[in-house]
Amino acid sequence: MSVHIIIDGYNLIRQSGALSAIEQDSLEEGREALVECLVSYKRLKHYPITVVFDGAEATSNLGTNRSHHKGVNIIFSRPGELADSVIKRLVVPEGERALVVTSDNDVADFAQTHGAATIRSEEFEERMKMASLLVSPLCDPGEEESVGWKPTTKKKGPSRRRSKRERKNRVKIRKL
Repeated sequence: MSVHIIIDGYNLIRQSGALSAIEQDSLEEGREALVECLVSYKRLKHYPITVVFDGAEATSNLGTNRSHHKGVNIIFSRPGELADSVIKRLVVPEGERALVVTSDNDVADFAQTHGAATIRSEEFEERMKMASLLVSPLCDPGEEESVGWKPTTKKKGPSRRRSKRERKNRVKIRKL
């Protein structure tokens, strides 16, 4: 079962330090920077990615309402419509296949009630960075040995089993 990543675009931009700095100069440049990051992530992970932006703020050369940029689907909501409602519409047919990236509690709660996994924007950004570092030639394989970590069999943490929903969400998020 493949995971379809649905992203609240402006939410992710404004939660990210680097992307929000770019957005301060130009809203369009912030969107384009996010899309380029997602294109790089898609090259590594090969998951279908849809990013949704509010259409009221959209004046882009990436597309009007819907477009496809290097494998990433870009959707702008209609004027007067929030991106949140578009994300909710996308989640309903996807159900358990969807993974929603947002820090908006309303959207996250809606997605979870329809079986989708959710991840906060900050955490997804960290996972994108980690994925790019793992493939990057700048990553020195000798660094791991110098840290001195030794695997052990000593168990730590609570022994209770998580709920079925939490276990499914963790599996989807681990795939990122």
